[in-house]
Amino acid sequence: MNKILFHFLENPSLAKSISQFSGIRIGNAEFGRFPDGESKLRILEDLSGSEVYILCSLDHPDSKIVTLIFFCETARSLGAIKIHLIAPYLCYMRQDKIFRSGEGINAKIFATLISRYIDSILTIDPHLHRIHNLEEIFNVPSKVLHSTKLFAEYIQNNVSNPILIGPDSESDQWVREVADIYDFPFTVLEKNRTGDREVNISMPKIEKYLNHTPVLIDDIISTGKTLIQTILHLKKMQMSPPVCICVHGIFADNSFQELMENGVLVMITTNSIEHHSNAIDLGKLIADHKF
Repeated sequence: MNKILFHFLENPSLAKSISQFSGIRIGNAEFGRFPDGESKLRILEDLSGSEVYILCSLDHPDSKIVTLIFFCETARSLGAIKIHLIAPYLCYMRQDKIFRSGEGINAKIFATLISRYIDSILTIDPHLHRIHNLEEIFNVPSKVLHSTKLFAEYIQNNVSNPILIGPDSESDQWVREVADIYDFPFTVLEKNRTGDREVNISMPKIEKYLNHTPVLIDDIISTGKTLIQTILHLKKMQMSPPVCICVHGIFADNSFQELMENGVLVMITTNSIEHHSNAIDLGKLIADHKF
């Protein structure tokens, strides 16, 4: 069966990497918007009998979901047999319960919606907390890949004398897995949210690591408030400027600049979301998965 990879305009470097490692060629398509904001697309390929892969990282999702649905339906109409969604960043996973009366479980609502249009989904390190696996919410086969080994290799090759720091209790298992690969020391902080953009941090005693290079690890950086609070604590303890590593760099508002101004030594992200901080390539990890 002929396999073709398409990508939304936001992910050209990752699409190229996946294509190089997998041997699946990149298909031609046009994406755009009319002056009133409506989506338009055109697939410039014969898809008869083809297996289609669409790379679409779902940060800022509301502007992408309609286009994604249009793409899937158009591909079907052009003869695609199967459609596989590669969504390195998977949206709405943090909305995994009813926090206040009147809300819905948006992670489940979104998964039910998108399952109607695809045959499978692959993602990288989704936010699995109250939802323990994607099979709980998606109605199609799902695959979760992990970047822990890539993180450990980057730290081993680029950071001297590291101490790995997780920003909250939810990151404990994930940071532990990265640390265990090369036996890095690590600690995990406690985070208390006082609002959508306000966070208080409590830090265990790490005096014995004052001569280490702090490496702050997280799955998602959105507003960056958690990391900024952590960095301020590290400054008070007279630790070295930290290296920050995350899988998905959303960097909402002006958060990237704020993080750098508050003393981040270097910001490292994967190319799940295109950004100039991308230094860890996910292409081989994705390509090595046998679709």
